[in-house]
Amino acid sequence: MTGTSTTGRTVAQRARGEHRSLRAGDGTCHRGAVSSVRVETTPPITTVVLSRPEVRNAVDRATAEALAEAFRAFGGDGQTQVAVLWGDHGTFCAGADLQAIAKGTPNRVDPEGDGPMGPSRMRLDKPVIAAISGHAVAGGLELALWCDLRVMEEDAVLGVFCRRWGVPLIDGGTVRLPRLIGLGRALDLILTGRPVAAEEALRIGLVDRVVPRGHARAAAEALAREIARFPQTCVRSDRAAVYDGLEQPIDEALRTEFRHGLRALADPAMRAGAGRFSGGSGRGGAFE
Repeated sequence: MTGTSTTGRTVAQRARGEHRSLRAGDGTCHRGAVSSVRVETTPPITTVVLSRPEVRNAVDRATAEALAEAFRAFGGDGQTQVAVLWGDHGTFCAGADLQAIAKGTPNRVDPEGDGPMGPSRMRLDKPVIAAISGHAVAGGLELALWCDLRVMEEDAVLGVFCRRWGVPLIDGGTVRLPRLIGLGRALDLILTGRPVAAEEALRIGLVDRVVPRGHARAAAEALAREIARFPQTCVRSDRAAVYDGLEQPIDEALRTEFRHGLRALADPAMRAGAGRFSGGSGRGGAFE
């Protein structure tokens, strides 16, 4: 399969072929259409597009389910190696849709299965990059934190804006934020709910790249293609070792790293890579 396989098709449009969509997390089905999540795949990358401009890409229950479905499909797609999560119309995500909640349609809230924002509890085997424009706040920040890497536009804003509404962080924000930027800085953002501009976000390690306005998606997709060029068994085993060893004592973490590394050492791509190195490839920073 080459080229764009699902450009312009929403998760719900695929589901409408069966007159149903799968409710993420509980295995049941419900009728209705969700046009707020679009999946655009050009192997080896997939871009999941959040599109609810009328509410600044806030996530209601149906959208959360569609996001989870999209990333589950990416996880099982053998032809795609890296995903990008992007919000169109100039905003990444304003968090949960509080208007829908106020009208009696809350997001899924259950200790098991998918999170209220959708994929926030998933442990994928492949990396995901957040392409951040406009605002990534409240649950939107939690979605960005769920991703492995974050590319932020220079005028974008991050923050725990749900602080002002009395809405808690329940999609991994209190777990991932201190691991990423440290306890003190995380508590500063969580307790004050203050906005964080791109310069500060980069300085404290909250994001990994800052790019000009309007360039987040292109930059994130370029980064995704760069990562996808490498032998993927090794990429995934090293990534898994980082996450699995994060909270382990050093000796146990070293054993975890070794266990994951054995999988990469057994991959024929490793021997092929050693052969390319012997032939002079990959030296001087060239990886073609």
